[in-house]
Amino acid sequence: MSKTAVIWLTIAAYAVFIVAVGLISNRKSKSMGDFTVGGRNAGAWVSALSYGTAYFSAVMFIGYAGTTGWKYGIWAVLPGLGNAIFGSLLAWLVLAKRTRRATRRMKIKSMPQFFDSRFVSRPMKLFSAVVIFLFLLPYSASVYKGLTSVCAVLLNVDEQVCMIVIALASAAVVVLGGYIATLKADFVQGIVMFAGVLALIVAVVRCQQVGGLAAGMEAITRKTAELKLGPADHIALWATVLMTSFGTWGLPQMIHKYYGIRDDKEVKRGTIISTLFALVIAGGGYFIGSLSRLFFSELPSPPAGGAGHPDYLIPNMLDQAGLPVILIGIVLVLLIAASVSTLSSITITASSTVTMDLLKERFFPRLSSVGTARITKVFCAVFVVLSYFIANTRTPILDMMSYSWGILSGCFLAPYAVSLYWKGINRAGAWAGMIAGFVAAAPPVMCKLFFPAASLPFFGKVADLGPHFACLAMVLSLVFCIVFSQVARSAGWRSGESNPSFYEEEAEAPAQEAKEFQTV
Repeated sequence: MSKTAVIWLTIAAYAVFIVAVGLISNRKSKSMGDFTVGGRNAGAWVSALSYGTAYFSAVMFIGYAGTTGWKYGIWAVLPGLGNAIFGSLLAWLVLAKRTRRATRRMKIKSMPQFFDSRFVSRPMKLFSAVVIFLFLLPYSASVYKGLTSVCAVLLNVDEQVCMIVIALASAAVVVLGGYIATLKADFVQGIVMFAGVLALIVAVVRCQQVGGLAAGMEAITRKTAELKLGPADHIALWATVLMTSFGTWGLPQMIHKYYGIRDDKEVKRGTIISTLFALVIAGGGYFIGSLSRLFFSELPSPPAGGAGHPDYLIPNMLDQAGLPVILIGIVLVLLIAASVSTLSSITITASSTVTMDLLKERFFPRLSSVGTARITKVFCAVFVVLSYFIANTRTPILDMMSYSWGILSGCFLAPYAVSLYWKGINRAGAWAGMIAGFVAAAPPVMCKLFFPAASLPFFGKVADLGPHFACLAMVLSLVFCIVFSQVARSAGWRSGESNPSFYEEEAEAPAQEAKEFQTV
């Protein structure tokens, strides 16, 4: 059997699995609660793997791993380690338990509802719903872009065809089954990703270009020294580490994974599983990317021709590494699985948010839960189509993701995380933090759209500084939240009032839905 036939058969088997999961889950995803939180009864393995597969997609493997590896050599492993330690371990330790308790107690299904419950502010709820829907679009588009570059190189398939197939696969899972379907799919896809990355690391390290672990490390260390990285390079590298690690703390589709965990015991188990998963997936992905200069002396060009581009480093590495045919098929399934999981999480979060917290809130207050779920599925399809069109722009993967993460984390990380621990934060502080974060993260997006030549001394083009501005936005938002909360309370402003009822604990009633998750 030919190489192409084996690869397509492997992908076809995965596609059948995805559609089957969607169809089986469809009858269990009727109400809005089913569609968004799946009964709040998910176990540690399901929750942790769902978190990990939503975290890591083709954007990480293709966009970030390739670009950072080319720019920083062996130092490119730092984002992977940061993702495991800060983005997984610390995030679960700090956020998971308190988020689970608060959202269950207040019957919260989305981040805008969290802000409304905590700060008693419908305008804040509407603002956050609009921001989430609009700025998850470029992130979703970056996932499409990352996966299509792999398929174009390894399968020699037109990128437009790849994007359409990916869109249909993610839409099938989300529209048919919602949150329950994504949890089931993520559990299996997480296992595939874990095994696939381990096999890929071994295969790449043993290939001719690397020549084994010892020889490869010696060679890439020498190549890294030849790069002569300066202060600006190290600042850019650490900006990437911090954005891709702490940025997840404010992303609604990541926080959403805590909502459905069954109990605190599962949170503890999930913390360990999530960290190990991230260490292998992110650590392995960035390690492979750090070896890119052992394969190429200049950036490879897209299959259709044109200037060299970092988005095609990893696909061409895999093509030249002499991997076994079956492993190439597994790698493609790995990347498709990771990307479809991420797309599903993004799509559910964005679409359910705009339906529950914007349309129903402002225009259809009497809409039933079943009716809301149906409209949400329509918006899921709309979101997928919009993502497809944005993915067809020439914006690099890393830029699209950094714009999205910068705005969302800049707006939401501080008001959300601080609210879990400090009763003193109030509506004035939350608004100040959101606006400061939004404004601080916006320059790269604005310059990309309207002032592409704008630059800063020492750092370079503003449009290329998404991670820098994202880190600045997260810090400023935190400062503004604390300072303005204190000012509003001292001045006796109405927006400076506290909301102690949000923190009142009560006995949890056992969840009755989604019993199928209790074994995992």
